[in-house]
Amino acid sequence: MNQLSELPLNPLGVQKIHTMIEGFDDISHGGLPVGRTTILSGTSGTGKTMLAVQFIYNGISYFDEPGIFVTFEESPADIIKNAHSFGWDLQKLIDDGKLFILDASPDPEGQEVVGNFDLSALIERIQYAFTKYKAKRVSIDSVTAIFQQYDAASVVRREIFRLVARLKQMGATTIMTTERVEEYGPVARFGVEEFVSDNVAIVRNVLEGERRRRTIEILKLRGTTHMKGEYPFTITNHGINIFPLGAMRLTQKSSNVRVSSGVKALDVMCGGGYFKDSIILATGATGTGKTLLVSKFIEEACMSGERAILFAYEESRAQLSRNASSWGIDFEGLERKGLLKILCTYPESAGLEDHLQTIKSEIADFKPDRIAIDSLSALARGVSNNSFRQFVIGVTGYAKQEEITGFFTNTSDQFMGSHSITDSHISTITDTILMLQYVEIRGEMSRALNVFKMRGSWHDKGIHEYTISKDGAEIKDSFRNYEGIISGSPSRIAVDEKYELSRIVRAVSDKNDQD
Repeated sequence: MNQLSELPLNPLGVQKIHTMIEGFDDISHGGLPVGRTTILSGTSGTGKTMLAVQFIYNGISYFDEPGIFVTFEESPADIIKNAHSFGWDLQKLIDDGKLFILDASPDPEGQEVVGNFDLSALIERIQYAFTKYKAKRVSIDSVTAIFQQYDAASVVRREIFRLVARLKQMGATTIMTTERVEEYGPVARFGVEEFVSDNVAIVRNVLEGERRRRTIEILKLRGTTHMKGEYPFTITNHGINIFPLGAMRLTQKSSNVRVSSGVKALDVMCGGGYFKDSIILATGATGTGKTLLVSKFIEEACMSGERAILFAYEESRAQLSRNASSWGIDFEGLERKGLLKILCTYPESAGLEDHLQTIKSEIADFKPDRIAIDSLSALARGVSNNSFRQFVIGVTGYAKQEEITGFFTNTSDQFMGSHSITDSHISTITDTILMLQYVEIRGEMSRALNVFKMRGSWHDKGIHEYTISKDGAEIKDSFRNYEGIISGSPSRIAVDEKYELSRIVRAVSDKNDQD
């Protein structure tokens, strides 16, 4: 059984209890205040019950702290059954005397309560169970179900206050769930719950474009600090997983080791190749050769005995293998050797947080040296810039933490000419940017490539002609006698023939001296 060292104390002396819910202890600066009640409010389907169950389960699993779960909505049998799908065997914990589920769920054939209402009997039952099981944690799901038939806010406030006061007297660290009507409306349904509790957290399930996005926000932790704002989370096979992107620290190592791009001429343009733990972004219009650079990047890793994962969001496995084969790259053979893993998914099949969790899980399982995402722009469809940027930060931060070289592609909307690479503000997150574009030279369409940015290294500033043949990518000389390439309106510039001849003579002379 995992045990953590003593719980952290903040300068005000409020002790906290670790929830061990992925990411929550980061945004709460150590967990929930010991011996206090936290209101967890959200609309239907936001994950309140799951978080409340996981809080109790983790307390038992990690710290051997018995817990009490009070249910007003679901039957104990349903709670046990639902928890089992996440690998949580609540029945065993009940049999071992570590967990007690107090059933206060409504009787389907029962009568409505008439007359004065109070929670005296329930409070006594909770205290009896808490003492009997020597519990430390309590989850109550949900107080809204108790008061749905009572309109008087004074009754609700009085009874919740009594319940919270008794739980505090008992020394219970409690999560109490409550319903709210709107994602960004009043904190809770009755408008009084948050005022009788020391701590308040809100979970949301907002529709962004055509996708749902779950977030959690800590509104207050009385007497202690916490991170502000909303943080995305997803529900995995192991429960709640919060992505505390704001808690990420820029402490990743920076390697001076170079790795090959798989294209020799591009390695030269980059001053000897990419840095091992860097993030490369190839951006350009469709058909400019971004996927080819991805394929060469992947092949180079596998041919060196390294592992690689390709996350594809625009093409199927069959398309990727066929295209790679036309360039002499055997993706299927590399997969059979266990060096390559290809995952093809429709971007709309899940939210960004779910895609991020999948990427992290696959990296943790396969342990690759390189990863590639083709393309980021597919994932950006139908989501806000902020959500997309958070996703990219999550991927790049995790890759750097694991010292993985990452190669991402981004498809620009503009077919020719300059295009913005900062619309989604991802250019500042990446270390190297390769810009690919179409240019018209003498009435013919050509491709151009330049290393737009490369942190910490000299790189070729020239704009080179880039062709695609049966052998893959071929990078030729720069468009030396043209200007206006990036703008999409190239024009030939006058050449000083004497200067050009002297330059060629000097180049030949230097080469002869070296030989």
